[in-house]
Amino acid sequence: MRRKMLAAGCAVTLVLGTAACNRGTGEDVVGLITKTDTNPFFVQMRKGAQSEAKTQGVELQSFAGKQDGDNEAQVQAIENLMSFGAKGFLITPNDSKAIVPSIDKAHEQDMLVIALDTPVDPPNAADATFATDNYQAGKLIGQWAKAKFAKDGKQARIAMLDLNANQVSVDVKRDQGFLDGFGIDVGDPNKIGDENDPQIAGHDVTDGAEDGGRTAMENLLQKDSTINLVYTINEPAAAGAYLALQAAGKEKDTVIVSIDGGCPGVDNVSKGIIGATSMQFPLKMAQLGINAIAAYAKDGTRPQATPGKDFYDTGTQLITDDPQAGVEAKDSTWGKQNCWG
Repeated sequence: MRRKMLAAGCAVTLVLGTAACNRGTGEDVVGLITKTDTNPFFVQMRKGAQSEAKTQGVELQSFAGKQDGDNEAQVQAIENLMSFGAKGFLITPNDSKAIVPSIDKAHEQDMLVIALDTPVDPPNAADATFATDNYQAGKLIGQWAKAKFAKDGKQARIAMLDLNANQVSVDVKRDQGFLDGFGIDVGDPNKIGDENDPQIAGHDVTDGAEDGGRTAMENLLQKDSTINLVYTINEPAAAGAYLALQAAGKEKDTVIVSIDGGCPGVDNVSKGIIGATSMQFPLKMAQLGINAIAAYAKDGTRPQATPGKDFYDTGTQLITDDPQAGVEAKDSTWGKQNCWG
C-alpha cells in the first residue's frame, strides 16, 4: 500500500544546485513549480496546492523561479522532482517552449505533468492544462468597455499594456480577446500589435508589475495624450498605469480594465481605479491539479479537458461596480468574497 504522508507544503525560490526541502518518497511526492513565489497569484496557487495535498495525503514540494522568465530554475526544479521519484507536478511555465525538453524527460519517468494558467508550447507536451480561458477573460473586459463607451457616447483611444516582448500565450490571448470584445479586427490572433485600427494609441510592456505599468503608461501618454481607455495584462500593471494617469491629471477621464481578480485588484474596482476586471481562480486550479495527480498515482486516471476545449477551463468572472447592458457581471462585494478562490 502507498504510504500516506502529510503535505509539507514547503516553498522554495530555487537557486541552481539547491534542493527544495526534505525529500518525500516516490509516489508520495507531487510538485508545484510557479513562475515566482512573490506574485500574490502564485501565493494563492500554492495555498490551494497545500490544502489539497493535505486532503489527498501526499507531500507537496514547491519551487519557484527568482523572477518571471526564469526558465533555468524551473528546469532545475523538474530535475529535483525527478530525483525524488515524484509521481507528477504542476507548472506555470516561465518559457512555454524552452521547458518542453525537461517535461519530456519527466515523462520518461512516467510522471504526470499539468500546466497551470499558462500552456506549454506545444500544449500537448503536458498531459493537461488547467487554466482560465484567457481569451474569454480578455473578451469580457473588451465587451464591457465597448458597452460603456457606447453608452457614454465616447470615442476610444486605447493604450495596450501587455506583458513582455516574448508574446507568451497568456499575454497574446488576453490582448487579442480584449480587442475582439471591443470589436477591433485583430489580424493574426496569435500575434500582438499587428492590428491597424486607429482607435489604438499603442502597445507597451509592463512585465506584469506595478513599476512596469507606470513606465509603460508614461511612455504611451508621451506619444498620445488623448488616451482614455487602458487595457492591462494584470492588476499590478493596472495599479501602475493609474499612478501615471494620476500624475498626469488624467485618472478621472480614463477607464482602466484588467484581468486577475485578486483581492487588491477587486479593492481597486471598489475604489474606481479599475473599471472592470476578469477574475481567475488560481486556488481552484491548484486544487484540481493536485487532485488529478493523486488520482493518477492511485489508478492511472488521466485528467480530461473541458468539452469543446483543449484544456480544463477553471472559469472566469467579470467584476465591476459599473454594470453594462448585455454583459453579465458580479459586483466588488461578491468579488471580495471570492477573490482568487
